Amino acid sequence: MGVLWTGLLLLAIGFAAANGRLAALTPAALDAARAAVTLALGLAGVMALWLGLMRVAEEAGLVRALARAARPLLRRLFPEVPPEHPAMASILMNVAANVLGLGNAATPFGVKAMQELETLNPRPGTATDAQALLCAINTASLQLVPATVLALRAAAGSQAPGEIIGPTIVASACGAVAAVAAAKVLARLRPLPPAPPAEGR
Repeated sequence: MGVLWTGLLLLAIGFAAANGRLAALTPAALDAARAAVTLALGLAGVMALWLGLMRVAEEAGLVRALARAARPLLRRLFPEVPPEHPAMASILMNVAANVLGLGNAATPFGVKAMQELETLNPRPGTATDAQALLCAINTASLQLVPATVLALRAAAGSQAPGEIIGPTIVASACGAVAAVAAAKVLARLRPLPPAPPAEGR
């Protein structure tokens, strides 16, 4: 990252010099830094509000209720995972937290789910279809409450920051469906080879 930022800085200086606007470079950099600080301070308050509300919802059991509702669907998506295996519980909680925009709560559930799925892996170190699918679902997660985007819009002075909730739900749902479909299709096109025999057999 240090190399990337240094390169961008040198490019900015080079283009400013080439266009005869070198004198405007320093004031522009200072204005951008001032605007970034203002945005960050405004964002902190809004994020605290949204994350606080989501934390209340989590403590009230909303995440667990959503996980119970999603259980039938996830059993179909992960047929190779036994329904009562600890991996399924972690997957359910991870997906539910992501849907509610609780990224901080979803991360430990996702890590735990991957660890539990690894216990079912006949080829340790090579991702199974279930692990690849979970990664795809996390990457393109359905979002009912896009808290970060709402906070950014509010901090930037939007008069109606919540008007993107509907489009966000539709877009994230399309992304989630596409990710699941791609993972399932690729799993069929490139099936994993048989697991190697255990040593000593």
